[in-house]
Amino acid sequence: MIRRRLPSNLALFLLAPLAACGPQGLTPPPAALGNAPSQANLGPVVGQDAAGLVRFFGTPDADVREGTARKLQFESAICVLDAYLYPKGNGEPRVTWVDARQRDGSPIDRASCIAALSRRDGGK
Repeated sequence: MIRRRLPSNLALFLLAPLAACGPQGLTPPPAALGNAPSQANLGPVVGQDAAGLVRFFGTPDADVREGTARKLQFESAICVLDAYLYPKGNGEPRVTWVDARQRDGSPIDRASCIAALSRRDGGK
C-alpha cells in the first residue's frame, strides 16, 4: 500500500474550518498559511516586551491575558493595533504578531498604524 501525504497548504485549508469551532481568544492568524504578511517592516514593535510597548505607545487601551499569552491593544483616532506577546522558553513574553485595522474595522497598513500611534498625544 502506497501512502501519500497531503501538501501542507492543502491540509491547512482542509483544517481551517475547524479553527472556527475553537474559543475566540488570543490566537493570531497563523504565519504558516503562506499568505500571512511579513512582520519584518514593523520595526519598533515586533520583538518588544510589554514594558517596551508601553514606553513607545503609552498605556494600552486593553490588556488581555490568556494563559501565558497576552494581547496589548492601542488605539488612536485613526486605527487600532493589537500586539500579541508570547513567551519563548522561560523568557519574558515578546511581540510575535501585530494586527491593525481602522477604527471602523476596515484594513490599514500595520506600519502606518504604528506610525500614527507613535504620534498620538495622551491617547485617542
